[in-house]
Order: sequence, then C-alpha cells, then structure tokens
Amino acid sequence: MAAFLDKERTIAGPGFNRWLVPPAALAIHLCIGMAYGFSVFWLPLSKALGIKESVKCGPDIGFFAELFTTQCDWRISTLGWMYTLFFVFLGCSAALWGGWLERAGPRKAGVVAALCWCGGMLLSALGIYVHQFWIMLLGSGVIGGIGLGLGYISPVSTLIKWFPDKRGMATGMAIMGFGGGAMIGSPLAADLMKQFADAQSVGVMPTFVVMALIYFVFMMAGALGYRVPPIGWKPAGWTPPVIHASNNMITQRHVHVKNAFKVPQFWLVWMALCMNVSAGIGVIGMSSPMLQEVFGGSLIGVAARYSELDKTQLAAIAGVAAGFTALLSLFNIGGRFFWASLSDRLGRKLTFAVFFVLGAVLYFGVPGSAAAHSVFLFVGAFCIILSMYGGGFATVPAYLADLFGTQFVGAIHGRLLTAWATAGILGPVVVNYMRDFQLAQGVPREQVYNQTMYILVGMLAVGLLCNLLVRPVADHWFMSDAELAEEKRLAHEKVASAQAGAATGAAGAEVSSPLLAWLAWAAVGLPLAWGIYRTLLGVVKLFG
Repeated sequence: MAAFLDKERTIAGPGFNRWLVPPAALAIHLCIGMAYGFSVFWLPLSKALGIKESVKCGPDIGFFAELFTTQCDWRISTLGWMYTLFFVFLGCSAALWGGWLERAGPRKAGVVAALCWCGGMLLSALGIYVHQFWIMLLGSGVIGGIGLGLGYISPVSTLIKWFPDKRGMATGMAIMGFGGGAMIGSPLAADLMKQFADAQSVGVMPTFVVMALIYFVFMMAGALGYRVPPIGWKPAGWTPPVIHASNNMITQRHVHVKNAFKVPQFWLVWMALCMNVSAGIGVIGMSSPMLQEVFGGSLIGVAARYSELDKTQLAAIAGVAAGFTALLSLFNIGGRFFWASLSDRLGRKLTFAVFFVLGAVLYFGVPGSAAAHSVFLFVGAFCIILSMYGGGFATVPAYLADLFGTQFVGAIHGRLLTAWATAGILGPVVVNYMRDFQLAQGVPREQVYNQTMYILVGMLAVGLLCNLLVRPVADHWFMSDAELAEEKRLAHEKVASAQAGAATGAAGAEVSSPLLAWLAWAAVGLPLAWGIYRTLLGVVKLFG
C-alpha cells in the first residue's frame, strides 16, 4: 500500500486526460469545505444533555473545566473554539508540511488528509458520546485541522503543472470546492440530525459518524484519482509564452521553498491576501446580524427598528437574513472560479488591484445604501465583495506560480496560508469589537457598522499598495539548473515523457476514455448542484 502511494506510481501515462484531475481535487475540497458549515452543529450540541433545553453550567465552571465536565452542556462560545482551531491548524499544517507534500506527491497527501479529516470526525463523535469536549477539540480541531491543511494544498501544485495554459481557472475550479463544501454539508447535516434525533439524543453523534464515512469514500476516491504529469509534459499545441515587458511577471524558473520567506515579493503577496481576506471574513461572520440590525422590520414590511420588534418578527427577519448568508456563499463560490479564470486574461497583479479598488468603492458606499434603505444595493455590494473574497483565495496560487515558478508552488502556497490564519483573527476582531464599541457609545444599531466599513476601506488601501509594489523576483533567488535537477530527483520526478507509460503500466489506457471524465465530473457536480438548490431555497426568502 505504501508503494502504491509513492509519487512515482502517480506519474501519468500517455493519453491521460488532464480533465480528470480537477474533479479529484473537488472531491477532497467539497468534503473539507464543511469546516465552514460546522456552525450548524453548535445549537444542537449546546443541548446535548438537556435535549430540549440546555443544562446550564454553574458559575464555578470556567472554560478549562468545561473541557472535561460531564454535568452540563457546552456553551456556544466554547463550541466556537473548534472553528477557530480549524483554520489555525490549516495554516500551520500547510506551512509545516508543504515541502513534504511536494516530494511525497498529492496522492499520499490526499490519503493522509482523508484519514485526518474523517478520523477526526469519528474521534469527535466519541467525544460527543462521552461528553468530553477536549476529545472533540483534539479530533476535529487539531487532527481534522491538519487534514484541512494537507487536503487544501494537495492539488495546487499538480493542477498548475497540468494546466500551465490556464493556471487561474484550474486552481479556481478546485478551491471553489472548499467554498462549496458547506453548501452540501450543512443541509445534509441538518437532514441527518432530524433523522437521528429522538428523546434521548439530539442526533449529532451519529451524524458525525455517517458524514465521516461518506467523506472518507469521496476523499479517498479523489486522492487515488490524482496524477502528476511527467517532466517535459505540456498541453498539445501550447508553447510557453516568451518573456517580454508585457508579461515579465510570469517566470519559467523556480525559487526554492527554503528561500520563500527571504523574498520581498512573498511578504507583499502575503499582506495583500491578508488584507483581502480580513475585510471579507469579518463580514461573513457578522452577515446575518448585520442585515437584521441595519434594516430591521423593513425586511418583512414592518416600519420598525430592530430593537422595536417582537419575538415573532425577530424570527421572521432571521429567516430572511439566513437567505442573505446563503446568497453570500453562492457568490463566494462563484467568485473563486470567475475571478481566477479572469486572471488568466488580466494577469494576477491587475486582478488583485481590481479586488482592492472595487472593494474599497463598495465598502465606502455601504453606509449610503443603508441610509437610503436600499436592501438591493446593500446586498448587491456584499455579494460582489464576497465574490472577490473567494476570488483572492483561488487566484493567489497562480500568482505565486507566476512569481516563484511551479517546482515548490504548493509548499510556498502552504506558507502563504499563514496570512489566512492571521486574517481569521484580525477581520472578526475589527468587525465585532467596533460594533460593540459603537453600541457602547450609544450609536443606533442601524449605524453601528458605518465606521467599520471605512476601516475596511483603509485595510484594502494597504493591500492595494502592497500589490502595486510587487515586481518580478530578482534573478539571484532562482535555483540554478543543477539545483533544480537535484530537487526533481528528490521529488521523484525522474521519469521523462517517453518513459511515463512504462512507469505507470496501463494507467494511460485506463483513463483515456472521455466517459470516465464525464462520470468523474458527475460524481462531484451532482452533490454541488444539490447544495446550490438547497441554498437557493433559502435565498428565495430574501427577495420573496
């Protein structure tokens, strides 16, 4: 089994259809993308013991005591730490093991990701069963977070090498799946919990088990479907572009991952991604309460502020706000493919400049649309903003490949994801604490986000400046031909194009059929279409 996972065994033979690789990547990303949807479990888990009502912890039970207690239910604020650990360990594991992934290959990394993500969910199910939150943190937070990091970056280098002519589109297709995972997983989890819930259980524990098993099948299929191109491979009829003044941001050489932190361009792109993500992720976390507080009763045709609504009216506008959140998720997903594909034409630097300039204009206009009570303009602005939030994630791997080459792009991308972990703290802190500060100053609820929007404009201005400062990497950072040859040897990239078939046996013949590609795309496309359908049902409430 270990030999089967070796990188040498994944080198594609003649006739391999490169369009089989994106659905393999999607199969993994659609599963680990459920990390975005874990909040669907918080409310049921907060009543794991009481079933109908939470069994409140006493004042003597602090956070650390809550990790081990079996006498009371977990607070939602405590459960949220699992979500925080997801992205902390995603960034850390991607940074730590990105170099190993380049040498071990995407198949081995994908299998490890499946074992960690699904094994973590099973361990969390045990934690729910024995009511020990520390086991849940270890399972999904730590072990699952490591699976997130390895699964997230596993296809990046491979896709960029298979699609040198469409780098942005290829990475956009895969990373789109991470944004779409919650669209499938959240309604699936809700349906399963309803099925398993009874007088003795809220149904979360068996839901974790079933979803872990389903995800394991899909993730293993994706991992085993990975192939890497042999040295010298290129798409039929395509030739690498000649470097000249108009496209000198795209290099044909390679920077070693050990030097990435030393190159100024790495930190400029790091800061650009951090600012783009910080502005978007803060909005994602507060999208539902923001819409409700800004527009209040007007969402349901009632001329009243948020603070003047009764419980029935509050429940009604919460349903409308859920549709807003669902709509944002659709634009987050679509933007990953749209903007990344567009970057193949515009170039990565110009695409990021559009993110910052257009985003700043939209954030600056949000207070005005709120004051004019225009739900359409308010919602439209944030839909475009969230499309660029997702687009930043999908475009940055191609940006790195343009600047640093493809040999270590997966490992360098892993290190860059520490910007995501930083933004995951910075963005929500700015939005949440500014809201609390404004409320404490007596600012009306419908205006508490105005100052925040202007702060986010400033963050995007910083990102724009960093992006404008990006220049081609200096020659002395690139590996020599001898150094590159040695790295290719260590990465087991020693099979030339003419020898690829002998290394993989009949692999090329097995995968050359177009029917197989259609089946692979159907396997990931049908669940994604179902998730979009379920999401659109929620969107109808927003404009219905």
